[in-house]
Amino acid sequence: MSNGDSGAPALSATELGELAAFAGRLADEAGAAVRPHFRRLHHVERKEDASPVTVADRAAEEAMRRLILDSYPDHGVFGEEFGVSNPDAARLWILDPIDGTKSFVAGLPIFATMIALTDDAGFALGVIDQPIVGDRWVGVRGVGTAQNGAPVRCRSGVALQDAVLATTTYEFLTATQRQTVDRLFGDVRLIRLCGDAYIYALLSSGQIDIVFDTEVQPYDFAALVTIVEGAGGVITDWSGAPLPVDRPSRVLACGDPALHRAVLGYLAGL
Repeated sequence: MSNGDSGAPALSATELGELAAFAGRLADEAGAAVRPHFRRLHHVERKEDASPVTVADRAAEEAMRRLILDSYPDHGVFGEEFGVSNPDAARLWILDPIDGTKSFVAGLPIFATMIALTDDAGFALGVIDQPIVGDRWVGVRGVGTAQNGAPVRCRSGVALQDAVLATTTYEFLTATQRQTVDRLFGDVRLIRLCGDAYIYALLSSGQIDIVFDTEVQPYDFAALVTIVEGAGGVITDWSGAPLPVDRPSRVLACGDPALHRAVLGYLAGL
């Protein structure tokens, strides 16, 4: 996949605005494909890694891919369900049609469609869309983050003992990691073990203060970067380094920079 060496200039503010509007159309298409199947599933398949996949996952990604191909045939696409097409393109869409398929299967409206666009400057824009509740977050590099069209900001000045923490991947921690994370759990105010991309979106709106995930794929975090950063938050890997465009990573997001530094004290080195 392209990772910043194609020689194409970074997207301009005008181009970003146009592509953010287009990303909204992609989310609309995905939502239209997903909603008819919510709480009406008749079959759930298992991938090789034992994670579930449904007809809705595939239909949503196919709908988005068709629209991208029709509108921007020179762009690349990296999707969870159908892999990479045109991987060396200067503009790459990264798609997760249903982030939180387990929640979708269980009938919980806390899954989300994730849409990101990268260029030679890195992460350019991101969308998190919850098509049942009707919540949509859009983050655009250099512009900021909006929820349903209204600007949002992370909560700042929150001490660790007052923080709300959420994560979806506690079950995947090693025994050593759990020992450290359990200490962190004991030092915060409130913990929720669910939510996938939705909890990062809520972090950008000031509802949650800390979110982390063990190693996840780019389609699980690409949309998060501009959304969290555009709302004043910090999102990195567990060492504090920027998230990569083209490979898996562990993810930590906090609404406040000082809180992020405090949480890195627990996770760095794991």
